Amino acid sequence: MNILGWSTTGSMNVARRFHSATVLQNGKVLVVGGYNSGGALNSAELYDFSTGMWTYTGNMHTNRYWHTASLLANGKVLVAGGQDGVNDLNTAELYDPSTGTWTLTGNLIHSRLRHTASVLANGKVIAAGGFSGSGYTLITDLYDPSTGLWTASGNINSNRESHAASVLGNGKVLIHGGQGPVYLDTAELYDAATGIWTSIASMNSMREFQSSSVLINGKVLAVGGTSLYGRVCTAELFDSSTGLWTLTGNMSYTREYQTASTLQNGKILIAGGDDVNGYLNTAELYDPSTGLWTITGNMTSARSYHAAAVLSNGVVLVCGGYNGAYLNAAELY
Repeated sequence: MNILGWSTTGSMNVARRFHSATVLQNGKVLVVGGYNSGGALNSAELYDFSTGMWTYTGNMHTNRYWHTASLLANGKVLVAGGQDGVNDLNTAELYDPSTGTWTLTGNLIHSRLRHTASVLANGKVIAAGGFSGSGYTLITDLYDPSTGLWTASGNINSNRESHAASVLGNGKVLIHGGQGPVYLDTAELYDAATGIWTSIASMNSMREFQSSSVLINGKVLAVGGTSLYGRVCTAELFDSSTGLWTLTGNMSYTREYQTASTLQNGKILIAGGDDVNGYLNTAELYDPSTGLWTITGNMTSARSYHAAAVLSNGVVLVCGGYNGAYLNAAELY
């Protein structure tokens, strides 16, 4: 495949947006939940690159979108929270690739949607931020795979949802931006050893629905999103050695709800999203060695609210989303 080109692959069985896509240890991609014209979904399906085909796997116990999906060390996938179209959820469940079935696990202490979930070096999962009908959630929940239970962990310092999270090389978790209820430029770090969140230097721009990527040099790239003044094209870098954010090159397009994928060459592929003019089929590459963006080939479908996964061979799978219609189409970069 031409590394600079997109090609179509098999379509999903179900059109969906606000779903998750997780690369399993066997190399297949698990797509879960989401939303379409029929409402919230409990269906799940698997993509096999060797055939380019999608097959149904077991359904979740709960219809959900705006959830999180985390690959655990034991190979199972933890899906937590979200919304079923009416209720904000505190339920969580586990997918076992060896059986293709879901089992319920402990409930989150707090219902939450548009939160983040990060897998720590010790194998536990920290769920941070989000929103529910009772308001924003400051308390974070910590999941222990060995017990299947969630316990309350430290409070974040700012109410936030629709933010971004990255696990740093030192094991700490960085969260930044979001809304709560104003647009945020604030950032904070979680230390698993102490269970404490610490406020750090703010970003240069407020941003919600941005992407966050850990670069091969250890810095974190925050890209795009929406601010008080609309969608942004700006990007900035967090350096954990200094605790500071610095601006880097701007994208060619303003965009939110894009996907960000780390390629084997260390570049970051940003694909799709939407701006003030509509849904985007454009894609661009960030080069950490120069701090510059270059336009790459356009996707075959404009899409926002989609999902992306980097396969074991370095190919990027993009699937689903919305462009005025719910999409089941998938493509490869």
